[in-house]
Amino acid sequence: MSVIARLNRLFGADGKCFEVAIDHGVHHEISFLSGIENMPQVIGTIAAAGPDAILLTVGQAHLLQEVKARQRPALALRTDPTNLYGNPTPDHVFCQLITEPVDQALAWDAVSVVANLIWAPDQPDLYDQCLDNVCRLKPQCERYGMPLMVEPLAMMLDKERGGYKCDLDIGGIVALVRQAVELGADVVKADPCKNLSEYHKVVEVASPKPVLVRGGARVSDEEVLARTYALMQQGASGIVYGRNIFQHPHPEKMIQACNAIIHEGGSVSQAMSILTSAEEDIRSIPCSN
Repeated sequence: MSVIARLNRLFGADGKCFEVAIDHGVHHEISFLSGIENMPQVIGTIAAAGPDAILLTVGQAHLLQEVKARQRPALALRTDPTNLYGNPTPDHVFCQLITEPVDQALAWDAVSVVANLIWAPDQPDLYDQCLDNVCRLKPQCERYGMPLMVEPLAMMLDKERGGYKCDLDIGGIVALVRQAVELGADVVKADPCKNLSEYHKVVEVASPKPVLVRGGARVSDEEVLARTYALMQQGASGIVYGRNIFQHPHPEKMIQACNAIIHEGGSVSQAMSILTSAEEDIRSIPCSN
């Protein structure tokens, strides 16, 4: 069965996508919850701002589908919680595929399922489990026309803080992205690289499959928008941001700013002006005595 119908709901008419990830709570890491303690409020705010899609888990998907709006963001469904992000790293590291993931995605009217493909030093069993998860998902997705979004993550030891962090070396990203495509990914959700001017190599090795770029940890507004612009210029089909949206003081304005670059071809300065207008609006509100 063709995946085209659901891909057309994930991507805009221009073939671009801005997705907001709010699946962080499933990974059992307390530091990931900052900014998303009140999920109904967060999803309501973000859905109203108009991203193309929101990445959620089976336990929170209903909050998006209960939004009373003719036009609401599409649902991407996380299918495989992992404990790799714990610090200290647990003795037993896993990436567990939920039961009947495609059936659950269909029940919640999702337009894609999302699964990790993690490579980390000293974790061969984790890598093997991720490979098995993707391989088991693919035929189910094919049967029902459900796009499979694979998230290739090349990790490295974090010697300063402990645990693992993303390895942004271009070689490791390219190799893992290509493996994701070879295994049947319809969409790739990949890390940026250290030198953003090299990101066309990731886009090329994934072609013709679209690449959405992961956001990572919270950084300054200027860095978020400059990175977004640079990656779109390198041929990315879109961006997936989480903490840089829901931890922002004006998430709706940050979504508008990112959309201006992703969908309208706007510049960094034009996108920044959207955020500046939000600050000016607040300063213009008279103080009550």
